[in-house]
This record gives sequence, C-alpha cells and structure tokens, in this order.
Amino acid sequence: MSTTLDAPIRSAGRLDGRPARVDSMVRGGGLIAVAASVLLVTYLWVAGGGVRELSGWAGGLTSAGRWTGLLASDLLLVQVLLMARIPVLERAVGQDRLARGHRWVGFGSFTLMLTHIGLITWGYAAGRFAAIPGTFWDLSTTYPGMLLALAGAGCLVMVAVTSVRAARSRLRYESWHLLHLYAYLGVGLALPHQLWSGQEFLTSTAATVYWWTLWACAAAAILLWRVGLPVYRSLRHDLRVTSVVAEAHGVVSVYLTGRELYRLGANAGQFMIWRFLTGPGWTRAHPYSLSAAPDGRSLRITVKALGDGSALVRRLRPGVRAIVEGPYGRLTGRARTRERVAFIGAGVGVTPLRALAESMAYAPGDAVLLQRGSDRPLFAREFDVLAAERGLRVHWLPGHRCAPGSWLGDRAGRGDDLDLLLRWVPDIAERDVYVCGPAGWATAVRRSLTAAGLPAGRLHIEHFDW
Repeated sequence: MSTTLDAPIRSAGRLDGRPARVDSMVRGGGLIAVAASVLLVTYLWVAGGGVRELSGWAGGLTSAGRWTGLLASDLLLVQVLLMARIPVLERAVGQDRLARGHRWVGFGSFTLMLTHIGLITWGYAAGRFAAIPGTFWDLSTTYPGMLLALAGAGCLVMVAVTSVRAARSRLRYESWHLLHLYAYLGVGLALPHQLWSGQEFLTSTAATVYWWTLWACAAAAILLWRVGLPVYRSLRHDLRVTSVVAEAHGVVSVYLTGRELYRLGANAGQFMIWRFLTGPGWTRAHPYSLSAAPDGRSLRITVKALGDGSALVRRLRPGVRAIVEGPYGRLTGRARTRERVAFIGAGVGVTPLRALAESMAYAPGDAVLLQRGSDRPLFAREFDVLAAERGLRVHWLPGHRCAPGSWLGDRAGRGDDLDLLLRWVPDIAERDVYVCGPAGWATAVRRSLTAAGLPAGRLHIEHFDW
C-alpha cells in the first residue's frame, strides 16, 4: 500500500443512525441476559431449599457456600463469553469496554469462588473453626472431582493475581498473555466437580439443562470465534509482508497483501491480533491497529517498539506470513452520530485515527485532529495531504506531559486542559470524538471532554495499555 490517499471515500450525506441503535439494543440485551442468569441461578438455589437451610448454623454455612459457588460458576462462564470475540457483541460494545467488563466480572467470580470454598468447608466442619483444615483435606481427597476443582482454582488464582495492575506492570506482555490462557484450563477443570458433586446441578432438570447449555455455549464460542474463525481467515487470505518502512524513532509501518482482502471485513480504526511466522516466538500474539484505511487489496499496521514482540517487527522480511485474529474494535465510523468529528491521539495511538481521518466522509473543516507527542508528529506528511485534499484541521501538541493528570504537552500553550481544548475546538460538545492513547492519558482526555459538555454516547475511546 502506498501512502497516497487512494482508498475509496464515502460520499457525504445524512448519517445512518441504525447501526448505533442496533448496538444500543445489543448492549441492553446483554446486560439483561447477565442479570437474568444471576437471578435464575439464585431462583434455582431457593427452589432447592437454599433459604430454608439458612436457619441452622452449619447448614446455613453450607447452603450459603452452594449459592456463592453457583454465582461464581455463572459469572465465570459469563466472563469467558465476554472475551470470546462474539462478533455481534464485539461490534456493539468494543474491546475496551468488554475488557473492563471481563475484568470486573472476573474479580467478582474469583471472590465468590474463594467465599464458596471457605463457606462449604466451614459448613462441612459443622461450623467448628478448628476443624476446617482437616475437613478441607477430607473434602479434597475423598469427594469426586475436588482435586481437579482445586487445580482449576489454583489456575484462576494465578490469573487473578497477575491481572492486578501492580503485577501486570512487572510482567512482559508476552508472559502475561501466556499466563492468562490458564483461565481456560481453570474453567475446564472445575466442570467435573460441578457435574459430580453439585446438588443444584443434579437434582433439577431445569438446572441441568441451564448449566449444560451455558457450558456448551461458552465452549462453542471459544472454539468458533477464538480458534476456528482466525484459522479460517488466515488460511483464506494468506496475508504476507511486502515491506517494512521506518516512520520515526522506534516506529515502523508494516505493509501486507493477501487474497480477497475485501472479504476480510476490516474497517478503518480497527485492530487485529497478529502473529508473524518468523520462527521461535511466533505463538505470541500482539494487537496492532490498522494505520491506513483498508482498500481491499492491502493492509498497513504501524508499530512502536514497546516490548520484545513489537521490537522484532522491524526485522520482518518480505514474504513472511501473518496469522491474524480479527478485525476487532468499535473505534470506527459505525459509532458515528454527527457530521462533525474530532480525533485526539497520543504517540502511536494516532494510528487508528489516521485511518479514520482517511476513510470518513466529512466536509472541509468538519474534522479536526489533536495529536500529542514528544517527538516530531507521526504521519506528518500524510496528515498534510489530508489537510490539503480533505480539509482536515490538524493541531500538533508538542512536548512531554506538562502536569500530573494533564493530557497536553508542556509546549501546547498557556491555559488549562479545558481552556485550550475549547480554544482549538469550540464546538467539541457537538461532535463525535475519537480518542486513542495510553489508558491514563485517555482518562485525562475524558475528564476534559466531559467538562466541555460532550455526551458519553459521542465519546469513543480505545487505549493500548494491557
């Protein structure tokens, strides 16, 4: 792909709000489904005598332990479905919001799992605290499926601990990603325990049907969307590197071509999960955004060397094959509701915004880009072409972060974040705003935009922190 702006541009016209309405319905339906699953599990526990058993001390502990275990299992499977890359859900919610939901649901299910283990053991110990260690050993070694369940719990403990921000900051992305895959093993090891020992699973036909259906849907979603579809797309499109071009210090663009890329369904602003078949380490996947609007013949990604995997990208040679998952992400024109738009990016986060500025239809002056960075602007020449040919307004915000909690550079100008934002884009509250950059920086941008009066539904954020 050349850097000339030869991708087809949609003609300007009235925006179609139907995709946004459909996405809103999907998000609402998803929340209702999660709430309904929690209520159903609670109902099945109540119908099985769970509330009646709360009257006694030991029986109450055991009954409460069963309830927390059911809720933990339910939320654990919801967590799996949230990150199964189900297309209709991914399009409506976006990976950032799905990842946040996955994290909160995950910590909730993890807490309930630990509570379940503690309450069940205490209940089987007849409410005697001193008898808990011996009872725990007896349950683990004599009850069917318990050793497997403990192994699964150990996997989930490891995933939960390494998901805490302080722990993630000390791990390489590649190591964290590998450890996170043990969550699937943990979920799988817990299933025999539920099948063999779960009272609510065994005594009610409705409960049995519900749990089998939920387990089957989770397994099918992973096999279909996380394994089957990526393999199919990689084989069908046969993506291969054509060239690697330096863009700035530590930043390169990778150009790729393949078969029938117009059938890939990629849109400007989206990202894909990439693996390059270069030898050892090819199994490690990395998310990189498209930095040019897809034209049906080729793709371009732009990568900054931030870790071991991204540092190796600059060494790719023509002909190297790529295995891909995706495209993913909702930072696209699908989320757009207004004729006027604004793009705000920091560093390499400007890459999806570069593709959006190329692909979107807008009248001269109706699109504005605020680009922050400490070095020379990324894609400066290409943005100059967009400014001349499309009327894109570009503001370069040079310098390092000027103060904690600020998203501007120390040479952006005099005034606080909100004052400068309104000086550059006085009608920011009337636009759709697309933001991409580090998580902390993006949070600061959100604060300024909220203070400027931008409705939450017109703010579209994607960050590249893991």
